[in-house]
Amino acid sequence: MDSTYDLMEVLNHIDPSELDYQGWVNVGMALRHEGYSVDIWDRWSMNDRRYHAGECEQKWRGFHGAGTPVTGGTIVQYAREQGWTPPYDPGTALDWNDTVSAEGVIVDSSWVEAREVLQPKHWNPAGELIKYLETLFEAGENVGYVVKSWKKEEKGKEKWVPADKGAYGRTAGKLIELLSQCNGDIGSVLGDYDPEGGAWIRFNPLDGKGVKNDNVSDFKYALVESDLMDIEKQHAIIRELELPVACLVHSGGKSLHAIVRIDAADQAEYRKRVDYLYDICKKNGLAIDQQNKNPSRLSRMPGVMRSDQKQFIVDTNIGKESWTEWKEWIESINDDLPDPESLDDVWENLPELAPTLIDGLLRQGHKMLIAGPSKAGKSFLQIEMCIAIAEGKQWLNWACTQGKIMYVNLELDRASCLHRFKDVYQALGWQPKNLKNIDIWNLRGKSRPMDKLAPMLIRRAAKKNYIAIVIDPIYKVITGDENSADQMSNFCNQFDKVCTELGVAVIYCHHHSKGSQGGKKSMDRASGSGVFARDPDALIDLIELETTEELMKQQENRAVCDACRQYLDAHFKWEDDLSQDDLCSSVQMLNYCKEKLDKWQMAALERNIEAAKARVKGMTAWRIEGTLREFSKFDPQNLWFNYPIHVVDKSGVLGDIQPEADAPSWKKNFSKRKNPEEAKKERKESLETNYESILSFNNGEKVTVKELCEAMGKSEDTIRRYIKEHGGFWITDGEVGKKQ
Repeated sequence: MDSTYDLMEVLNHIDPSELDYQGWVNVGMALRHEGYSVDIWDRWSMNDRRYHAGECEQKWRGFHGAGTPVTGGTIVQYAREQGWTPPYDPGTALDWNDTVSAEGVIVDSSWVEAREVLQPKHWNPAGELIKYLETLFEAGENVGYVVKSWKKEEKGKEKWVPADKGAYGRTAGKLIELLSQCNGDIGSVLGDYDPEGGAWIRFNPLDGKGVKNDNVSDFKYALVESDLMDIEKQHAIIRELELPVACLVHSGGKSLHAIVRIDAADQAEYRKRVDYLYDICKKNGLAIDQQNKNPSRLSRMPGVMRSDQKQFIVDTNIGKESWTEWKEWIESINDDLPDPESLDDVWENLPELAPTLIDGLLRQGHKMLIAGPSKAGKSFLQIEMCIAIAEGKQWLNWACTQGKIMYVNLELDRASCLHRFKDVYQALGWQPKNLKNIDIWNLRGKSRPMDKLAPMLIRRAAKKNYIAIVIDPIYKVITGDENSADQMSNFCNQFDKVCTELGVAVIYCHHHSKGSQGGKKSMDRASGSGVFARDPDALIDLIELETTEELMKQQENRAVCDACRQYLDAHFKWEDDLSQDDLCSSVQMLNYCKEKLDKWQMAALERNIEAAKARVKGMTAWRIEGTLREFSKFDPQNLWFNYPIHVVDKSGVLGDIQPEADAPSWKKNFSKRKNPEEAKKERKESLETNYESILSFNNGEKVTVKELCEAMGKSEDTIRRYIKEHGGFWITDGEVGKKQ
């Protein structure tokens, strides 16, 4: 977890009682992954009535890591779900030097022309206030206001401030009715105010029970006020920004009070929108008083006097009509998106397509995802691809354009990574003629989240003339929750930035979700949000094929034949001695070799044959499927992973094999069925292992049938049957012991 968020601060915004059991465990796993102690998890867990002393420490000992670790991003996601709003959104990458974005800048305050604020021609105090109430409130909504004031000294200056909470139990409709009948004497309706201090009114409706933020019944408006510049300039900027102002009031002092439409659903959304509003105002030269953020805040009441100055309405319903319209307009002003173009203008002069990088799969400047389960050799597959591009050779069944490539290694230590490249070169049988075309950036233990890594990568790759960059694997650089579509969309946008800035293809790999994958489409196998599969221009997906014993015997036969041929080729001229059928029979080949070779040569050949058989035993079968945006769909490609390389199955023996989940249920069940002796042995070993584990956990104290039931996931009757079958345990009153 990078320093974008203080995890302890984020954790304080999560109520453990609102999480289910798995959510609680995930928080613990994330804290351990990020280097925190169990004490942090334990203290936080105490806020839940389900807390049990010692349970955190017990669980903590079982967190040994996983292929897909639970990171601090999970804690951030839980906090968001419970209403926490980060001080800023880290989803968008900053520039190399973290310069502040110009997004939202509409006005250059140093050039804006002042705009006059016109005084009302006819002073009608009651009319001013009635207009204010009719603009901001429904007839049945309660209005808060204060007319009493007192003078206090603040920073060496005297200032008039509200003397009390004021009134908050009268509706807008009632006030309008009374003001309409007061003959201009608003004091007879509201109470007399001190003309030196003026009067105040709350711009959001209240529940009639108080004047705190919790008493706000509808979060309609926010106050924008700045008294650090001329009032005419304030007026100009407010107009230029097209703020959705419901009512613009002259304070009778040095500022205008803009009552801006917010229309938030609740207080949490209100805070978020006000933060955004104030940020835009600040960027455009309108410094806002931060104390005005509260939804229950008082604003200057129009229709009253303040030190011989009128508090009056300047205008109503100016700028954009709603918050939504205004925000969309703001975000459209500074975007760097191109303007729409007419197809008619380019029809006879279409731009050239990006050059092909991998024939039939991927163009330069595009993105490709390689997805697959663990043990599929995804890293080796990407190394094979890097070498094929560097040498301008074929990768599996696809020809590659020759050029420079960067391999970003996030998982392996430097020595292991470099040895892998050499091992793959040797296994492919290729001469390393273009090693200068391969750059490796080793970042194990030094990686950053992708939004931070992208600008660093761009800086290092600039002017290197790469045609592709491989990032392996992406779980090391994921920011946010991989199941969140919007967060993963932000994450994948970083790849777009690398593609656009460098003009390179970006190739990365991701793991499959848990469970059987054979019954799913290739686009639905990758773990997390569907964004992963739908974002890249090319998706290459690997799924394992379940080989049969007969098939593996065929491969062993072929390996023996190949070993014999290779040895004979190195020592003799022999091809005309055997028929084509004999060349495909390991028995015939071995018989021929025994006649042809002396005992020393035969011993050397047998060593080669044993090594070949061992390699066959380690081989796994795979099928590559794909979804392409730029090219037509290719036929599934079958291959063997013969460590350390993948070899295309040219014989076609893998063509008829179905992935495990696609095979008929009777066939799957039959192949997994154990004979009675194997099943009995497995039950005995499971019972012994779980008994010893519980005994150790209980510090040598008793083990109960109930504990064995929980550990093994079986009923009490089943556990008792296992114990009786084993014969090496006794049971007394629910306690289990080992016989001497």
